[in-house]
Amino acid sequence: MGREKTKRIYVGGVSVGGGAPVSIQSMCTTKTADVKSTLSQIERLSLCGCDIVRVSVADGDDARAVRTLCAKSPLPIIADIHFDHRLAIACAESGVSKIRINPGNIGGDEKVRAVAAACAARGIPIRIGVNAGSLDKKLLEKHGGPTAAALVESAAEHVEKLERVGFSDICISLKASNVVTTIEAYRLAAAAFPYPLHLGVTEAGGSYAGTIKSAVGIGALLCDGIGDTIRVSLTAPPEDEVRAAKEILKAAGLRRFGAELISCPTCGRTRLDIFSLAAEVERAIESIDAPITVAVMGCVVNGPGEAREADFGIAGGDGEGVLFKKGKAVKRVLEQDLVSELLEMIKGDIG
Repeated sequence: MGREKTKRIYVGGVSVGGGAPVSIQSMCTTKTADVKSTLSQIERLSLCGCDIVRVSVADGDDARAVRTLCAKSPLPIIADIHFDHRLAIACAESGVSKIRINPGNIGGDEKVRAVAAACAARGIPIRIGVNAGSLDKKLLEKHGGPTAAALVESAAEHVEKLERVGFSDICISLKASNVVTTIEAYRLAAAAFPYPLHLGVTEAGGSYAGTIKSAVGIGALLCDGIGDTIRVSLTAPPEDEVRAAKEILKAAGLRRFGAELISCPTCGRTRLDIFSLAAEVERAIESIDAPITVAVMGCVVNGPGEAREADFGIAGGDGEGVLFKKGKAVKRVLEQDLVSELLEMIKGDIG
C-alpha cells in the first residue's frame, strides 16, 4: 500500500507526515486548568499508546495551566483554540507543540497573522481544523450544505491565509459526523494539498457505534494511503479512543502494538466454549509487548490451517485442544490447561 507524500512537520518529538508512522492522538476530557487531573489523564493515555494529546483552552485559566502541563507532560501537547486568538498566542508562548484553530471562528486575517507569527517564531505547527458543523454560511449556501467540497474549500481559504504570511508548517483536518462525507473530503484534500492530514470522523458516537464509524472512515482512507495522524472521536473515556486507534492501525497493517488476537467466529463444529476461551487469551496477552499474533480457533481439523500465519495458537476439540505454532500442531492439551500451556509456550519462545 503506497502512502501519499506529504510535507513533514514535527509535533514536539513526533514526526507527522512525509512517510512517518501514522501517529495516534486523543483529547483530554478534564478541565485544563485542573492541572493534576489533566496530567493524570495524559499519563494514562501515554501508557496505553497515545502519541500526541490535545487539551481544550477555553479561557485564561486554561491558558495559564498550559505552561505547567507542557513542562510535565510525557506527551506533546496540542492547544485547541476557539474564538480567541490571544489564547493561541499565550499557548505558543507557554511551550505547546502544536496549535489547533478553527477557520470558522478564530477571527479575521490580522488575528490569523498574529497566531502564525507566534507559532513561526517557536517552530510550532498549526492544524487547520475544519468541521462540518462550523462552516461559513457563504460556503453552506454555495454548496447546499456541509459537503465534502465545502469542507475542502474552507480549508483552502485558511491555508491560503497562512501561506500568504509565509507559514507552511500546516496540518489539515476535515471532519464530519457523516462517514461518506468525511472520506470524500479527505480524498479531495489529498489531491489538493501537500500538507499532512489528521484523520477522524467527528462526533462519531459512543464506544461501540463510534468505533465502527471511525474504523470505516479512517480505515478506508488509510487503505487509500491517505492520512498521517488519527483520532478516534468517541463519547467515551479517551483511553478507549487510543485502543480503537491502535486496532485500526493494526488492521490496516501500518503499525504493530504488542500481541494481536486472531479468533474464529465459531460454528456447529465447535466443542469448546470458544467465546470464553478467546476472552481469556485476549486478557492474558495484553501484557505481551512482542509483535506476535495469537490465534484461538474452534476446530481442530481446520484451525491450524485457517490460522497458518499466526505465530502461536489454540485449536479446540471436544474437551481438549491442540497447541500450534506457525500452523503446525505442537501438543495436545486438556481444555482446562489450554491457556496456561499456550502462555508457557509463548514465553518460552519469546523470552
